[in-house]
Amino acid sequence: MPRFREDQAAGLRRLLGRRQARVVTFVAGSVGVGKSVLVANLAAALARQGRQVLVVDENTDDGIAASYGAFAATDLQQVINREKSLSEVVLSLAPGIRAVPAATLVRQLATFGQAEQSILLDCFREMGQPADVVLVDASLDHPLGFSPLGLAAQETVIVVSPGMQAITEAYALIKKVSLGYSRRHFRLLVNRARAAAEARAIYENMEQVSRSRRLARLDYAGYVPFDDHLRQAFRLCQPVAGLFPESPAARACHRVASEVLNWPADDDVVGGLEHFVQQLLHLSHRIDPAAIYA
Repeated sequence: MPRFREDQAAGLRRLLGRRQARVVTFVAGSVGVGKSVLVANLAAALARQGRQVLVVDENTDDGIAASYGAFAATDLQQVINREKSLSEVVLSLAPGIRAVPAATLVRQLATFGQAEQSILLDCFREMGQPADVVLVDASLDHPLGFSPLGLAAQETVIVVSPGMQAITEAYALIKKVSLGYSRRHFRLLVNRARAAAEARAIYENMEQVSRSRRLARLDYAGYVPFDDHLRQAFRLCQPVAGLFPESPAARACHRVASEVLNWPADDDVVGGLEHFVQQLLHLSHRIDPAAIYA
């Protein structure tokens, strides 16, 4: 292993200690499915279960911070440029929940040389207490067609909502990433379903089509029902579990969060934040837009 790779791995091991953070990336095939609001509420549900949560946010507008009444005025790229300190960029949104705005950074990763990569690793070393769970909110409008954040994580969850267009675009995303990058496993989370049966039917139909065409294995990640309490909580810049803990949406987020913690690890895939960052740096230099748009 080259010396830089050794330093990289050792530094991230110091960050993590002995624990392996579970890294889960959330993607969507189209706008309007409620992905970012869902990630914000899953972070709150995990924190209520005693977990330390770090959210990596690739969105430039209506990001995770907005769901907590905060504003992300900086980006991790400014730390790389030595314009800001890490403490000025990392947002403490609520007890147990931190967020790292990284929209600009992710788009610049492909240009990073060894010096920039080393600075990035220093950022993670300085982050202090390691997270139990890292939730990655990937952007839909990455210039390469699909964010490397969605390829680097061990677990990639596709968020879909009922409706023919949302389902079609989610399936198109699975097809593109499976054929372009041989990604053979996704989890499907249905948001705004009118009933559990509807969510399950959406999953089963998509799973059958994906399997019959030998694209990817889809596992069911659960569902969050259509619930006006969720919209009210977002307008008040609070997690739904804090304002309406007994609402259907709050209970569903709690169930999904518990499932995330219990997803079995793939013995063939190295997990943890260390592997995620290594993969992210690797893929950002090698992602081929021609493949993803094919």
